[in-house]
Amino acid sequence: QVKLVESGGGSVQPGDSLRLSCVASEGTIKTIYMGWFRQVPGKEREFVGNIAWNGDATAYGDSVRGRFIIYRDNFLNTVYLQMKNLRPEDTAKYYCAAGKFYYPGKDPQEYVSWGRGTQVTVSS
Repeated sequence: QVKLVESGGGSVQPGDSLRLSCVASEGTIKTIYMGWFRQVPGKEREFVGNIAWNGDATAYGDSVRGRFIIYRDNFLNTVYLQMKNLRPEDTAKYYCAAGKFYYPGKDPQEYVSWGRGTQVTVSS
């Protein structure tokens, strides 16, 4: 199993951009579908998006499609979440995770090896 560490969160204003990183500090993600999720206290974990092992395919949740982009650098064992035009409703703790299956979907139960998350706060 891999050990994942997220970073890059912070406090920003509406309309700002932010890039999150997810590094595998142990193991490799080179052949693994990777996902990003977010969670607000008291709510279920929400699918943000995922990316195929080779970066050729991505999928996004409805609330972020067109504003967020996921990409990866397998040489660096890292997956990125580029967030643009941030909104207050994007405020959450963001997590990355490794897909259990070859083509995981939007269900958090299809992912393992969750990182501890990084907080993103969007406020004016």
